[in-house]
Amino acid sequence: MTIHIVLVAPKMPSNTGNIIRLCANTGAQLHLIRPLGFELDDKKLRRAGLDYHEYAHLQVHDDWTAARQALQAADCHVITALTTKLSKPFYDYDFSDQQDVETTGDTLMPNIALVFGSETAGLADDIREDIGADNWLRLPMLADSRSLNLSNSVAICLYEIWRQQGFMGDEGRSIGYETLTVYDPK
Repeated sequence: MTIHIVLVAPKMPSNTGNIIRLCANTGAQLHLIRPLGFELDDKKLRRAGLDYHEYAHLQVHDDWTAARQALQAADCHVITALTTKLSKPFYDYDFSDQQDVETTGDTLMPNIALVFGSETAGLADDIREDIGADNWLRLPMLADSRSLNLSNSVAICLYEIWRQQGFMGDEGRSIGYETLTVYDPK
């Protein structure tokens, strides 16, 4: 199973740099859809992504149609739109209902794409409609809140999907709860 993160017209290089680093560390595929609010060699993008750019799987597409074709070519059958408009809670979406059954009888989650709009405009109506209202998701937040930071939203969603797959590919080299030392002022 591969997780695809799709950013439509991202504006802030620091957010995209953070997401590049996140994707490099989780094995997710990152897709950027033009227009970008920065150049790919932007200093802020590089700073936020540290030295992870070379480890990230990144594709840049001219438009949603090209990105959708790339997702289909990557055997991505589940495409969700993260949006606050008329959507259902992310945690109510049953990704297990979307499972593929292979001839061995094993059930595996299919390749999944999480599509996010820009920091300033969100996700365009035509893209949301192409994805379909049954696949519009939102992260829970308080009623008076407008939005979450893009890189934080991507991290929450990506890690939840990866958790549901048992963190496939993690070899235990990362810091886990059992190895954390908690400061006790006593």
